[in-house]
Amino acid sequence: MDEILKQSLLYDFYGELLTEHQKEIYEQFIVEDLSLSEIAKDAGISRQGVHDLVKRCDKILEEYEAKLHLVEKFLSIKEKVHQINELLKDAKTDESQLIQDIRKISGEIIEEL
Repeated sequence: MDEILKQSLLYDFYGELLTEHQKEIYEQFIVEDLSLSEIAKDAGISRQGVHDLVKRCDKILEEYEAKLHLVEKFLSIKEKVHQINELLKDAKTDESQLIQDIRKISGEIIEEL
């Protein structure tokens, strides 16, 4: 998985568990894609300080994932719903109401994820 995508998912799931300062800096780096220098200037800290804080946040978020596995479960469910949709594409459209219901429900699940 792409490192930025991984960091974004970890932040989405566990970001609220960081301190306000950590969230602010980490969000600027991951979500807003600002450089370390830009963040350092805005926050009034050194570039190295921003780098250290981002790495510390990465470690904290990884530790939460190692214990709770929420991102892993999310990706697994998303893949399974995708597989259901692929199987349904091959089904005949004039088949039972059940297929239509499954398509609707799997679409709703994907939207919620």
